[in-house]
Amino acid sequence: MRSLTEELLQRLVNRKSAAGFAESFGFRPDLWQREVLDTGARNIIVNCSRQVGKSTVVSIKAAHAAKYNDNALLLITSPSERQSQELLIKVKRVLADTGTGIRKDSMTMVELENGTRVFALPGNEETIRGFSGPILLIIDEAAMVEDELYYAVEPMLAVSQGQTILLSTPRGKRGFFYNKWQAEGWERYTIKATECQRIPDGWLEEKRRSMPEFWFRQEYMCEFLDAEDSAFETAYLELAKREYDPLFEVPKKAADYEPLEV
Repeated sequence: MRSLTEELLQRLVNRKSAAGFAESFGFRPDLWQREVLDTGARNIIVNCSRQVGKSTVVSIKAAHAAKYNDNALLLITSPSERQSQELLIKVKRVLADTGTGIRKDSMTMVELENGTRVFALPGNEETIRGFSGPILLIIDEAAMVEDELYYAVEPMLAVSQGQTILLSTPRGKRGFFYNKWQAEGWERYTIKATECQRIPDGWLEEKRRSMPEFWFRQEYMCEFLDAEDSAFETAYLELAKREYDPLFEVPKKAADYEPLEV
C-alpha cells in the first residue's frame, strides 16, 4: 500500500505529465505516443497508418487537459459527427477510469465539475464558428476535412495560444493537411504500420498482396501520393506554375515560338 506522500507525488506527476497520467490507469504508451502526450509544441501533425493508436493517444491527451485545466474549452472535430462522437466516447472512458467528476454529459459534449467542456463537432464550418479560445483543438482524419473548416478554426487559437493536433492518413498532395505537413512551425510524426508492434507482420503482408499498391502505400506506409485518376502529377503542376504565372508574365505571341520541324 502506497503512503500518502507517494500518492501526492503521483498526483503531481499526473498533473504535469499526460504520459504519467496514462500510466496511472494502466496504459503503456509507445515512444511516439509518449512524445505526443507530453510535447509542449503548439502545432502537432501526426501522419499515421490506421490502427496504430492515434485515437487512443489523443483521447488521453484531451482527458488530461480537461481534468487539469479549470473552465477551459476543448474541441474535437472530424469529417463526420459520428467520428467526432466516437473520439469523445474514448475521452469519457478515460475520465471515468480516472475518477474525474462530470457535471453534464451528452452525445456531443461533456462538462466536468471543474467547468471545463469538451465538444465533439462534425467537420462543418458553420457549426464550429461559434466557439472561441480552445486550449486544445483536435482534428481527426484531417486529410478528409475541408480546407474551409481548418481556416475557420485557426483564428480561434490566437488569444488562447492552445495546441492544435492534426491526425490522418494521407489523401494525396493537396489540402491543408498536406500543406501543413510541408510547412515550418509544425512538430511532425510519421507512424507506419510496419513500426507498430501490435500489427502482425503476416496480416500486413496479406494486405500488401491483396490491395492496389497505391492504396497500401497511402493507408499503411503514410506516403503522400498523387491520386491514381489525376491527369497530371503535382510535381508537373508546380513546374508549370513556375514556368508561366499569368499574374506576373506576359504570354508569348505566336510569332515568338520557334516553328516546328516537319
